[in-house]
Amino acid sequence: MAFGSSQKRGGSSESRASREPPLDPEEQARDLCLRLLTGTPRTRRQLADAMRKREIPDEVAEQVLERFQDVGLIDDQAFANAWVESRHRGRGLARRALARELQHRGVDAELVTEAVGLLDSEQEEQTARELVRRRLPATRGLDRDKRIRRLAGMLARKGYPEGLALRVVRDALTAEGAAEQGEEESWLWESE
Repeated sequence: MAFGSSQKRGGSSESRASREPPLDPEEQARDLCLRLLTGTPRTRRQLADAMRKREIPDEVAEQVLERFQDVGLIDDQAFANAWVESRHRGRGLARRALARELQHRGVDAELVTEAVGLLDSEQEEQTARELVRRRLPATRGLDRDKRIRRLAGMLARKGYPEGLALRVVRDALTAEGAAEQGEEESWLWESE
């Protein structure tokens, strides 16, 4: 009986995998790329790395990537442009941080430069001011120098240059002080 049961296990392990012919490397590469591109856009390098992990031969991977690029399924420039727009708007990242993220994802330096060039310095400064405006109330009660360090540090982590960060933070603190001064003066006038 023991012999018969092990034979059954051997027979059942001969499931679907042994009945269907294995995919050739090109089919595997296409299937992998399509599956990865279904969830979210990917760069050419991200797809190439995924195929390398699956041990798909480089020449086959390159052929599939070329075909996908020819038909528009892979477009690193469109990926970079969308990334910049989304991450700047959603997370408030500056050009420097966005460039780092795109380079990390394997986007060509020229395409990165073009994509981050879509953000002008006025837009970047406006976003920095908005980030500080939202975070400013959480720093009330701290001394001025500590507030400056915290707010400028937040902007630095998002990729804003030091000069811009300090200027924006100081402007916000000055405006806050003037607003508080104005409120105090109006309160004094009302109480008289």
